[in-house]
Amino acid sequence: MAVLTEKTVKEAKDHGRRRGREARHDIAQWLAALPYLAPSLIVFTVFVFYPLIRSIVLSTYATNSIGQMANFVGIKYYQRLLESPEYLNSLAVTARFVLYTVPGVLLVSLVLATLGNLRLKGIAAYRIAFALTLAISGATAAMLFQFLYHPNLGPFNYMLDLLHLPRVGWLIDPAWALFAVSVPRIWLQAGFATVVLLAGMQGISDELFEAAKIDGAGFWASWRHITFPLITPSLFFLLVVTTLNAFQTFTEVNILTKGGPVDATQVVVHEIYRSFYFNGQYGFASAQALILFVIMLVLTIIQFGVIEKRVHYA
Repeated sequence: MAVLTEKTVKEAKDHGRRRGREARHDIAQWLAALPYLAPSLIVFTVFVFYPLIRSIVLSTYATNSIGQMANFVGIKYYQRLLESPEYLNSLAVTARFVLYTVPGVLLVSLVLATLGNLRLKGIAAYRIAFALTLAISGATAAMLFQFLYHPNLGPFNYMLDLLHLPRVGWLIDPAWALFAVSVPRIWLQAGFATVVLLAGMQGISDELFEAAKIDGAGFWASWRHITFPLITPSLFFLLVVTTLNAFQTFTEVNILTKGGPVDATQVVVHEIYRSFYFNGQYGFASAQALILFVIMLVLTIIQFGVIEKRVHYA
């Protein structure tokens, strides 16, 4: 019994020494990697971590006219937001905007990428055409669509006239304004999404399609059972990125409608902008921004926890 006890003690000491050596080895590796990580850590600290901590602190203080913290208010701003009709409306508008743009971008880019993957004469020119939106800014796109939506001179209403349909007040009718703002966002992001999906499609081995063709599978069957499952990683990436971008949309709204008419397009980011720059409510705007951050974080976690399980990684 004594021998067994001494043996057990010795094994425990050896195990402790091994754990100590492993810990020292891990620390040494971390210290060796630190100089290489330092530039990225500095950038993240200055542009991400510090502003985030600053926003958290600022959201608990009332500020003066130049943004300096004056009085501690705790969670007063968060309570006020949950009771604010304007902020709750901006959340609802943002949710609708996301529901318009995210499925729209994915569907449009999926169709464009499928057509771009066809082996046809002159297909290279087509691929270049849909990729041109990558070089267009949100402001440029908004000004272009501002002309297209013009009630008298715009091509959209001109086409409705040709079809003997009533004209639409694209940017002044609350029923149409949010949809009208969503279209340039879809148009802008569809180019990037198409490039990503087309790259995924062209990375699929031709042997799979040849085997499917031998088995009698047509174009639709091959697309459904081979192409679509193998591009789900690209689709999932685009789902996450497009959702985050939709929540942060500002330029199109600010140029086309400025949140109107009657707050029909007042998305959360534009509500934050109005609170910060026009009303001088810096702490209140910081609280809004942090709630938006939490919403985006939770949605991203849900996407990775639920939707990623359906992704087919080859």
